[in-house]
Amino acid sequence: MFRIHKEGRNIILIACLAVFVVGLLLINFAPGWLRIIGGLTLLVLFFLIIYFFRIPNRTLEVDKEGQIIAPADGKVVVIEEVEDTEYLQARCKQISIFMSPLNVHINWYPIRGKVVYKHYHPGKYLVAWHPKSSLENERTTIVLQYNEVNILIRQIAGAMARRIINYSKVGDDVKPGMEMGFIRFGSRVDVLLPVSAVVKVDLNQTVKGGKTVLAQL
Repeated sequence: MFRIHKEGRNIILIACLAVFVVGLLLINFAPGWLRIIGGLTLLVLFFLIIYFFRIPNRTLEVDKEGQIIAPADGKVVVIEEVEDTEYLQARCKQISIFMSPLNVHINWYPIRGKVVYKHYHPGKYLVAWHPKSSLENERTTIVLQYNEVNILIRQIAGAMARRIINYSKVGDDVKPGMEMGFIRFGSRVDVLLPVSAVVKVDLNQTVKGGKTVLAQL
């Protein structure tokens, strides 16, 4: 079994009420065949919502010197060098993880450090794997300082994800295994590292947040 994340409690409560009301309507007014189909559809949708907000039963990776741990579950869709103009003002290695609606959508800090920057950007809702989504979609950017090295993490909303939640505050001391935030219903996380970082994953590889090593500084 799994536990339910706090970000899903209100949505699940609303879903319970909706299932109850629609169920009553089906029982009282729908023909027999529609009751069965409608009832099964309601149950499937309800359990999908519960599944989406699950907290996985897993042992998170311990903090090891210079290791960058995956901040999210999903598939690696980008490994490339980019120029960051928001904060780092430097050439960086970018690793991007796409989260489908069925992935766990908790985001974890990828390394220990101090939060030195946080900024929310309103924007578009392009599909999260679109190359322009990193700079044009709604997103929240934070920067962690680790041993005088800055690591930028960007939570990006997708076509379905319309709410980014980030718990960071500038000045916070954080470490891997601590929750950084949550994104609802399909999204993407970018991690920008120094060009000297050694990437430990491959393109299209499936990764687990808090467990898979993305790179070594």
